[in-house]
Formats: sequence, structure tokens, C-alpha cells
Amino acid sequence: MPTVLRIDGHRFFFYSLEGQEPPHIHVERGDSVAKFWLVPVVLADSSGFRSHELTRLRMLVQENRLRFLEAGDEHFGHQP
Repeated sequence: MPTVLRIDGHRFFFYSLEGQEPPHIHVERGDSVAKFWLVPVVLADSSGFRSHELTRLRMLVQENRLRFLEAGDEHFGHQP
């Protein structure tokens, strides 16, 4: 589970065995988790986060989208 970024207690990461899915990033803080697709940035799934937290997380994902895409490309290899 490579961690790409940590912000305000949130860990942004991906699972090594999910290379066949479209680009996405997972976020966790405590027992709360969320998954965002990166192209375009859309919430895929969540548990435990409140709606205002998800709104903020979506903004953070949007701001760091290129970083997450580059980290995924580096880890999984460039995907056409």
C-alpha cells in the first residue's frame, strides 16, 4: 500500500494489486475510508466520512491529481 501523500491526518494511497482498475486514490483517516477516481475526479466509494469532509477531500484530490497519476504510473508502469 504505497502512501503518496499525508495531509492533516489523511493518508492518500493505492493498493499494489489494483493496477487493472482506472486511475484512483484511496484516502483514510482513522476508521474512515474513501476512494476517488482520478479521471475525472469523482467519489467512487466512502465509509465514515461526513459529506463536508468528502467535499474537502475531493478538493485535495483535485489539487494533487497529477501527483497521484504520476505516482500510479511510476508504480504500475505507464498504462495506455
